[in-house]
Amino acid sequence: MMVKLAVKILAATLALVLLVLLGTATRVWWFARQDDHRVSDAIVVLGAAQFNGRPSSVFTARLVHARDLYQLKVAPRIITVGGNRAGDQYTEASSGKAWLTQHGVPASRIVAVGTGSDTLTSLKAVEQRMQQGSWSTAVIVTDPWHSLRARAMATDQGIDAAMSPTRQGPAVRQRSTEIRYIARETLAYLYYKVFKKSADSGTNAV
Repeated sequence: MMVKLAVKILAATLALVLLVLLGTATRVWWFARQDDHRVSDAIVVLGAAQFNGRPSSVFTARLVHARDLYQLKVAPRIITVGGNRAGDQYTEASSGKAWLTQHGVPASRIVAVGTGSDTLTSLKAVEQRMQQGSWSTAVIVTDPWHSLRARAMATDQGIDAAMSPTRQGPAVRQRSTEIRYIARETLAYLYYKVFKKSADSGTNAV
C-alpha cells in the first residue's frame, strides 16, 4: 500500500515538473515572437561578447536593431551595457558605443554603462543610471529567446520595460539553435524566479 502511494506521489510530482517546464518553454517561445517598441525614454542594448573592441556577431545583431529603433525615434538615447573580462581593454558597453557612433548614432545620444557580468547585474546598473537621468521607460534589445527572462529581471528592478528582440544573427538562424536556446532559457528563467539570481556564466552570457 505504501509503495503504491509512493509511486503515485512520484508520478504526480514528475507530471507537475513536466507541466511547469512545458508551460515555461511555451512562454519563452511566445515572448520571443513579440516586438513591442513603444516610444520610451531609452533603448537598452544588453551586452554580449566583444573582441578587442569589436562586437561579436551576436552583439552586432543587437546593435543593428538598436540603431534602427533609434532612427525610428523610438527613444532619444541608447544605453549600451556590459563589463569586461579580466585582461580586456574594452567593455561591452564601450564597444557597443563605438560601433553605434561608427554607424550613424551621435555619441551624445549614447550612454555607456560599463558594468555587469551577467544579465541581472547589468540591468541593476542600467536601473541606477536611469534613475540618475530621471528615465523610467525602456525598450530592451536582446536575442528573442532571452526576452522573457530579461523583461522579468528589468521589471523587478523597477524598469518599465518593453521588449524588442533582434531578428537577425546566429541566435535565430537555425531550428536546432532555437530549440537549444528555448531549453536553456526555460531553465534559466525558472532558476531566476526561484532564487532571484542570474544563471548566466561569463560576461553577459546569454
